[in-house]
Amino acid sequence: SFFKGLIRQFIRSLTSGISVNIVMLGYRGTGKSVISKILSVKLRMELYKIDDLISRSAGKSIPEIVAEEGWESFRKRESEIVAEVSCKAKNSIIDCGGGVVLNDANISNLKKDGVCVVLTASLETIMKRIRHDRNRPALQSGMSFEDEQKKNMEEREGKYQAAADFLCDTSNRRPEEIVA
Repeated sequence: SFFKGLIRQFIRSLTSGISVNIVMLGYRGTGKSVISKILSVKLRMELYKIDDLISRSAGKSIPEIVAEEGWESFRKRESEIVAEVSCKAKNSIIDCGGGVVLNDANISNLKKDGVCVVLTASLETIMKRIRHDRNRPALQSGMSFEDEQKKNMEEREGKYQAAADFLCDTSNRRPEEIVA
């Protein structure tokens, strides 16, 4: 499978004494958090969940941060956490939020000691996975849910492609199959 090759590469780096983080990137609903958790258990690696660290440092949920402070403030917090985690994570999994690619400095920090795995999925798959998730605040107002996802996926596509060391489509596969 896709991840077997990635795991082999990771093990080679460990045996050569190089520290390598596996950085999970992709649009919301592509499976980053689920796959990161499975991988961290399977590889016995520490897991840094960027969104959870942002919530913890702010003392409130992501929807609350966005509602009270706006997306700009959230992105600033995100960049601070990414910079901090990028400095301290060693041989770890870093699970990033979907918008982390919007700031080029985030990707530069994550790539210092990281291999970026970009998970993709079709719009239809993403819609099924996240339509009823209340922990994902709207990225833009005044649009239908589907139009918002389509527009944002298109806007971010180039940034995901540029950041990717590896690409993996999760549309028609369960997380357990992907990391098998």
